[in-house]
Amino acid sequence: MAALGALPLQSGRAVPRRTIGWATALAAGLMIGVAYALMTVALDRGAIQSGVGALAGIAGVAAARARLHAGNAFQLGSVHAIPEGAAIGGAMAVSVPFGLMMAATLAVHNIPEGTVTIASLRPARGLGMSTLLAVVANVNQIVFGIAAFAAVQAAPALLPWLLGFSVGALLHLVFAELLPASYQAAGRTSIALVTIVAVAIVVLLHDGAS
Repeated sequence: MAALGALPLQSGRAVPRRTIGWATALAAGLMIGVAYALMTVALDRGAIQSGVGALAGIAGVAAARARLHAGNAFQLGSVHAIPEGAAIGGAMAVSVPFGLMMAATLAVHNIPEGTVTIASLRPARGLGMSTLLAVVANVNQIVFGIAAFAAVQAAPALLPWLLGFSVGALLHLVFAELLPASYQAAGRTSIALVTIVAVAIVVLLHDGAS
């Protein structure tokens, strides 16, 4: 799905900054919606555990990002994929329908995120290599999704901790990285609208399926 993010870049023209800002806001809104859905499930399974897990997710992502070069889109994408994979694995451990919904939502999220990553890498790498790197950066989603699911199957008590970790990590990425970057690229009103619509779609899908 990340490779589909290259479609708006096929013309070879420079992508308008506001388009990158809207793509970033769309990715951020989908992540907030995923975090909401995960937390509603996590709180039912252990409020304290999920809360502490969320703090661990915030601290873990903050520590990882501090060790990366802020302009390295490939490294940042690889970090993003870790909590996304954990979210999918944890959701699958809750139920298959819930897991499939989370996987589908994050798959759609990978498209605008892929556009942003590829646009950042393209000047130095070219479109083809940038697209490949955007896909490779998302391999962590699969790896950590499988690892998270296996861990919960082996130790079910880990589930609220894992769900909370995913929520904290995703929200940290949204508010510390994605939204600030989107505001720099497009107007605040349009960014807010794109983000809210994306959140609302995920929330409605989740609540409708619950």
